Amino acid sequence: MQLYQPESGYCYNSDSLFLYDFIDKLQPKGKVLEVGPGCGVIGLLVARDNHRVSLEAIEKQEAFVQYAQKNAEVNKIEYKITQGDFLEYTPDKEYEYIISNPPFYHEGVSKSENVMRHTARYNIHLPLEPFFKKVDALLKPQGHFVFCYEPSQFALISNALAMTKLRIIDVQFVHSKRTRKASLVMIHARKNSKSLLTIMEPFFSFDGDAFSDQAKAVYTKSRTNSIKCQL
Repeated sequence: MQLYQPESGYCYNSDSLFLYDFIDKLQPKGKVLEVGPGCGVIGLLVARDNHRVSLEAIEKQEAFVQYAQKNAEVNKIEYKITQGDFLEYTPDKEYEYIISNPPFYHEGVSKSENVMRHTARYNIHLPLEPFFKKVDALLKPQGHFVFCYEPSQFALISNALAMTKLRIIDVQFVHSKRTRKASLVMIHARKNSKSLLTIMEPFFSFDGDAFSDQAKAVYTKSRTNSIKCQL
């Protein structure tokens, strides 16, 4: 998949590809909404590999709307993207899936001075409780919410989800190496679910100094080619 990205500003990384693979294994179908798609990488990959998906997105930053639209056109994927704040989004429908790699760094982390990066990375732009309540409101009964976040905030995530009808049913922690703490957590929650939590085997990005077989499989599967440019 050919993906245009801004020359300066936030660009997708391996987190997005690992989340795409996590979502893809659920074999999604129906109406899918991506929150904060950036250049569109996650949703477009999911739609490419799951032909029963009807893909939409809501993106706050105008520049990313243009990149996502361009990437959908280049890759011939039907795509509807709306510019706006997700917390103020009022579509005339509900969704089977809502997916997101949201801004998740907390206020205590050193912040970027680049406006595009700041908006894409820091959770003051999309706080947990209002984010999850909005997801809950837009999901159909038994709908799926799949996202990733900073693992040190897992307790906060659990508490915020407990205020909604969403229950975590699958969790996978991502580590760069076996000797290092998790750098990402991928979460599958479901509306009105009574299922118990499944903690999946951890995902390791590297085996020594080389990519792990897990990571290589995702990179091979995603087949992305990034082009930095100005639109």
